[in-house]
Amino acid sequence: MKKIYDYVFFDLDGTLTDSGPGILNGFAYAIKEMGGEVPDREFLKRFVGPPLKHSFGAILGYSPEDTDKAIKIYRDYYHNKGGLLENTVYPGIEDLLADLTNAGKKLVVATSKNAFGTNKVLEHFGLKKYFDFVATSDDELRPEKIDVIRYALEESGITDLSTVVMVGDRENDVLAAKELGIDSIGVLYGYGDEKELTNAGATYLAELPADVKAYIA
Repeated sequence: MKKIYDYVFFDLDGTLTDSGPGILNGFAYAIKEMGGEVPDREFLKRFVGPPLKHSFGAILGYSPEDTDKAIKIYRDYYHNKGGLLENTVYPGIEDLLADLTNAGKKLVVATSKNAFGTNKVLEHFGLKKYFDFVATSDDELRPEKIDVIRYALEESGITDLSTVVMVGDRENDVLAAKELGIDSIGVLYGYGDEKELTNAGATYLAELPADVKAYIA
């Protein structure tokens, strides 16, 4: 039986918009500037979604000092050299957001992207009007996805976690939601595949944005 969710939390990159081209180009630029060998595009795709510190530190093996330096280089490309808008809204997303809003759902962005980039993207594509709250990452205060979701819950005044569902395309979205006791919808049109999302424990899987709606409204 379908559950009733009052609040729908959305990841941004790979869930609302296909930001992959700008993110991949940003990582390639940063790795090259750091003197490294740029991996192929398929390898770079794993960097769409997780926090930057995890990507540069845990995946690429940079020291904490080099990670901080690489993040600054990446953000210079992403924010100042056009990477932010090497991006498109997935087909069907705006219809999904409009339909959920009309159904009385409260929509929240919960993203590992920082506030500057998140707001730029939402405003550029005209999506911000659909959201009651936007929770973003912060290198110091909210470095991990679980911190972002917890912040969104607190700021939205949510105490009944059974009324919330997290929608995202990567395991970090699903794992964070699961640890907090929140159901999740893993979307297959983004950058995570069925195996990744299933192994992480996604409550539901959705092939398309329209399938997300089917679980909620």
